[in-house]
Amino acid sequence: MKKNLKYNFVWLLLAALAYAFIYVLYVTGVITPFTEYTLITIGINIMLALGLNLIIGFSGQFSLGHAGFMAIGAYSAAIMSVKYPTMGGFFSGILLGIFLSGIVALLVGIPTLRLKGDYLAIATLGISEIIRIIIINMKDITNGPAGIFGIPPMVNWSMVFGFVVIVTLIIVNFIHSGPGRATMAIREDEIAAESMGVNTTKYKVVAFIIGAVTASVAGAIYSSYVQTIAPKDFGFMKSIDILIIVVFGGIGSVTGTFIAAIVLGILNMFLQDAGALRMIIYALALIIIMIFKPGGLLGTWEFSVKKIFKKKEDKTNASIER
Repeated sequence: MKKNLKYNFVWLLLAALAYAFIYVLYVTGVITPFTEYTLITIGINIMLALGLNLIIGFSGQFSLGHAGFMAIGAYSAAIMSVKYPTMGGFFSGILLGIFLSGIVALLVGIPTLRLKGDYLAIATLGISEIIRIIIINMKDITNGPAGIFGIPPMVNWSMVFGFVVIVTLIIVNFIHSGPGRATMAIREDEIAAESMGVNTTKYKVVAFIIGAVTASVAGAIYSSYVQTIAPKDFGFMKSIDILIIVVFGGIGSVTGTFIAAIVLGILNMFLQDAGALRMIIYALALIIIMIFKPGGLLGTWEFSVKKIFKKKEDKTNASIER
């Protein structure tokens, strides 16, 4: 327990240094409004991809329904922010989105997570589309296909940074906890894990709920930042965009998710002036990476503070023995 607190403290210290670095760039004018948009988009994508990576990379469940949970969070925050245009209204919208996405993930996860592979992917995609269709048809609350306009802007880069740190700590600590190790055991061999007494359905559902909740939080931040949302923003291609980040960075690598979101975000920024060629260049870059690095940029490799401390302890023990 004490070691976990020490590692969390080190991660928070690294996050504080990263925040200070970005703040200096912001104050000195290096970060313009355009680059700030890219920075916030990268932060939102990191949260979305971390949640999906937990489901795909660590629990071994192939989900294509992430956009649906993002939509729940986005609409919850948007509706509450429009009704109560204060920080209290915005955060109550986030909490509402967390509650609703958690309930939906629980109700959906118990029956669907018994499926595997393509069947699960199709089921989660169907759930995402059902959520989107429900939003379209709840015209009195969601304004139907037209979406919600004039959402009060409550988000800045500092808030996004804080949420990225919180989401990362939650997911990393879950992965290294007892339930997290049970989840990874299911990924490696579900039958073997079940034979050892692991409640496979329970841990798969827990991972699915955490992933859904993080998507909801990211959706809430997205809606407040762009100030305009519509059901078409949360279609099938949105789930694919998030999946690309996970695969690009390495399925089962939190570090890879960060790097992939940053690289793809910067690539999109520089290709803005390329017009119609932007998507072609973007697709070619992805294809080249997948050919030469089929496991993603980092595969399953992780930057680990624990390993660094362990190496130092081993060196200290070796010098004492001498």
